[in-house]
Amino acid sequence: MQDQAPAAALRGSEAVFPAEEFAVRIAALQAALPAGADALLLTGPENIFWATGRQTAGYFAFQALLVPASGAPHLLVRQLETTGAAANTWLQDIHAYQDGEDPAAALAGLVQRLGLTTLAVERQGWFVSPEMSARLEAALGGVALADGSGLAEGLRAVKSPAELDRIRRAAAHAEAGIRAALETCRAGTDENEITAAMMAAAIRSGSEAMAMEPLVSSGPRCGIPHATWRRRVLDEGDGVFLELAGSHDRYHAALMRAAWIGGVPAEVQEMQDCAERALDAALDAMAPGRPCSAAHDAAQAVIDAAGHTAAFRKRIGYSMGAAFAPDWGEGAILSLFSGVERALEPGMVFHLPATLRRYGAFTVGASETVIVTETGIEVLSSLPRGITRC
Repeated sequence: MQDQAPAAALRGSEAVFPAEEFAVRIAALQAALPAGADALLLTGPENIFWATGRQTAGYFAFQALLVPASGAPHLLVRQLETTGAAANTWLQDIHAYQDGEDPAAALAGLVQRLGLTTLAVERQGWFVSPEMSARLEAALGGVALADGSGLAEGLRAVKSPAELDRIRRAAAHAEAGIRAALETCRAGTDENEITAAMMAAAIRSGSEAMAMEPLVSSGPRCGIPHATWRRRVLDEGDGVFLELAGSHDRYHAALMRAAWIGGVPAEVQEMQDCAERALDAALDAMAPGRPCSAAHDAAQAVIDAAGHTAAFRKRIGYSMGAAFAPDWGEGAILSLFSGVERALEPGMVFHLPATLRRYGAFTVGASETVIVTETGIEVLSSLPRGITRC
C-alpha cells in the first residue's frame, strides 16, 4: 500500500466497532474454513464490511478480502479507496490496484506473494459478474478453488450485542420517518412531499444512507409491489403504502404502515384486520428453537382461513442486518418461509411485512422488525399498526 504514514494515522478512525469485535469475526471465519483451504476470498460488500468494517459508496469497483487460515487478513481495493479503507478498518495489510490495471491480475499477484495454493471462494455475490469471475479464475491459474459460499452469511445471521445496538438505533430512525410520512399524508399533497418528509425525519433522527430507497405509493399504484414515489397527487379514497429502512452504521431496520385518505372501505379494513392478525400469529410463533418456517406457517394459516391466499403469496419475513444497495435486507441469508427449518437463535433479527394486496388497486398491512431473545422476541417499534386515516 502506498502512503503508509497517512494511512497509519487514519487507521480505525472511522471504524464502526472496536478492533476486538472484528478480530472475533475473523477468527470465526478462519474456524469455518473448509478443510485444506489456505484462505477464504470474500468479494461481497456486506461480507467484507461485516469482517472488517470496510464501507464506501465506491463498492462498484472490485474489492476483495483474503482471510488466511491463520494470521491477519489482506484487503485489495482500488487505489482511490485506500484512504477510506484505512479509516474504516483496523487492517494493517491494505493493497491497491491502479485505474487501468486489471484487478484480477492484481489479486492473482497478491495470492502468489502470500503463497496461497487453495482458496475457498464465495460464488453467490452480486458484485462479481460472470465475465469477472472467468477473469479471476484465469488469472489465479494453478490455484485450487473450493466453494466458500455461505460461510460468512452463516455467521452473520446471529448478531453480536454491538450489532443489535445499531439495529435498535436504525429502528428508531425508521419509526421517525414513518411517523413523519403519516403526518404528511392528505388530499392534495403528492408522493414526493411525503417521501421528502419521511427521509428528512429519518435522517434528522440519525439515519445514514439507506441500502434501498423508501417505498411510497398511493392510489392504484400502491397495489403494485415495490412501486415508489413518482409525483402522484393524493385524492380522497386513495390508499397510501409506506415502507422505510433506517440505517445506523450500515445496520438496517425496516418498518411498514398503511394510510387512507378519507373513509376506509369495508373490504380494505377487513383485509387490514386480517394482515394484523397474521402478523400477530407470526410474532407469537417466534422463539428460540422454533424453526424459521413456524412464523410463516402461522401467518399463512390466518390468511388462508380468511380467504386471502391470493393476496399474499410471499414469505412473511427475512433476516436484517448490515446492508448495501440494492437490498436493505438479508433475505438471501435467511427467510421466514415454509420449508426453512433452521432454528431461531437469540440475536437473530427479522423484518416481517404482513401485506395483503388487491394487485393494481391497494395494499394494506403492517410490519415489524424484531430481535429474537433468550425467551421470545423484542419488537423494535411502538407505532400503532392500524390504517392511519388522513
